[in-house]
Amino acid sequence: MPRYFLTLEYDGSGFCGWQKQANGLAVQAVVETAVERLCRQPRPVQAAGRTDAGVHALGQVAHVDLPKDYGESKVQDALNHHLRPHPVAVLAARRVPADAHARFDAIGRAYLYRIRNRRPPLTLEAGRAWQVPAALDAAAMADAAARLVGRHDFSSFRAAECQAPSPVKTLDRLTVRRTADLVEIEAVARSFLHHQVRNIVGTLILVGKGAWSVADVPAALAAKRRSAAGPTAPAAGLYLTRVDYALTCPSPDAGPACRRAAG
Repeated sequence: MPRYFLTLEYDGSGFCGWQKQANGLAVQAVVETAVERLCRQPRPVQAAGRTDAGVHALGQVAHVDLPKDYGESKVQDALNHHLRPHPVAVLAARRVPADAHARFDAIGRAYLYRIRNRRPPLTLEAGRAWQVPAALDAAAMADAAARLVGRHDFSSFRAAECQAPSPVKTLDRLTVRRTADLVEIEAVARSFLHHQVRNIVGTLILVGKGAWSVADVPAALAAKRRSAAGPTAPAAGLYLTRVDYALTCPSPDAGPACRRAAG
C-alpha cells in the first residue's frame, strides 16, 4: 500500500487531544474518518507525537497507508474536503517509502508557546495564547531558559503520568523572545516528556514575574522532582510547529519529504 506523510494544522481547542479516546473528539478520529471517506475503508493514522487537549499544531506530521496511489494533490484536497467543518487542515500530502514512520523516523520536534503579557482580556486569541497580566522580564526568562539547554534529567518538568522510559532528554534549543506584549518561547528537541514544555514555561513565568531568581531554575532541575519546579502552563498557548526528518524533498516548502536522504 502506498504510504503518505500528511502535514497537519489544527486548532486543538475543541479536541481531547490527538489520540482517540472514549471521553471526547480527537484529532486522530476526524482525520481517520476523512481517510475512510476517501478510500472507502478504515485506515489507521499514526502521528509524530500526541498533542494534549487544547494544544494546537502548525506542523504535525502523520502517516497513513492508502489502498492505491491517488496522487499527492488528490489526497490533500480530498482529505481537506472530508475534514470539514472541523478546524483541521492537510497542508501537504507526500508519498514516502513504505517503511517511513512519522513517529520513529522523526529526528526533531519544535514547539512554540505564546504568551500575551497584558491586562486586557484576549478576544481574537482567546484559547490560542496564555494571558499573563503581571509584568514579565523576558530577558531574565531567556537567561533562565539557557540553563536548561543540553542533556539533563528532566524529572522536575515531567508529568506524573508520563510513560517515557527515561526522564533524560536533550533540549537542543530553548529561547525566549518578546515583541511588544507578545512573549514567545520556542523549544526544540528530538523528543519531549509529557508536559515538559508546559512545565518549563510555567517555571519561566515565575522568573519573569520576579518570584524566582534565574538561579532557582537550575536548582529545580537538579532536584529531580516535579514539586521543585513551577506550575503547568495552560494548553491553549502551546503549538507543535515542526517535525524534522532525515529525508529530502523536491521543495523546502513542500512539507514532509518524499524519499530518504542519501546516507
